[in-house]
Amino acid sequence: MHISTTSAVITGGASGLGEATARHFAAKGAKVTLLDRDAERGAQVAKDIGGHFVETDVTDETSVEAAIAQAQDQMGGLNAAVNCAGIALGIKTTGRDGPHPLSAFQKTIDINLVGSFNIARLAAAAMAKNEPEADGARGVIVNTASIAAFDGQKGQVAYAASKGGIVGMTLPMARDLAQSGIRVMAIAPGIFATPMLKGLPQEVQDSLAAEVTNPARLGDPNEYARMVEFIVEMGYLNGEVIRLDGALRMR
Repeated sequence: MHISTTSAVITGGASGLGEATARHFAAKGAKVTLLDRDAERGAQVAKDIGGHFVETDVTDETSVEAAIAQAQDQMGGLNAAVNCAGIALGIKTTGRDGPHPLSAFQKTIDINLVGSFNIARLAAAAMAKNEPEADGARGVIVNTASIAAFDGQKGQVAYAASKGGIVGMTLPMARDLAQSGIRVMAIAPGIFATPMLKGLPQEVQDSLAAEVTNPARLGDPNEYARMVEFIVEMGYLNGEVIRLDGALRMR
């Protein structure tokens, strides 16, 4: 696959890693459809890059089915899906206010893990109908895990569990979709300069950056986008999780 002939849906495309990926893909000649709940921002980003936007709830089957169908119509096909939609809550298993609210845990799993699977399964069903390329390729799915899947911190029990699920489903999904010529990869980012992190005080950002082994800085969302591009074009990458974290190991 080549980025210039890619038709991609990108969840969480209205901000952060998803927005960076959408902008990078479009700049490289790819067709892009952003899926997000933020209709105003999503539509603006799509307009900026000459792409498309569909307001989508990744946890809802009907919403995603409609979004995938609309994306195919708008782009004339679909051969890549990038899952960047997600939330991060900081709640301990038990604390001053009592046990971790079950609803908060379920919401995190639903959006981060179930939402990613929902997009992946329906995108894969669409990609399986593509005419194969010379090497049999019909598409690629890239999910976003996190270093929290391996090095979860205090207060990250829900987030780490959701991202651990992303890691755990990578290989079996790649095996499931092998006959259809669809590859499945995951990226586990470290600490990136997303809008959520940039909202923290500068001293906090500097402290987090200093923890990174080398280079001692926050990750640039464009670096994530370039990794996704590499995965799309490197056809022998499959069933693996790539840590993108400057050798950061959280303690």
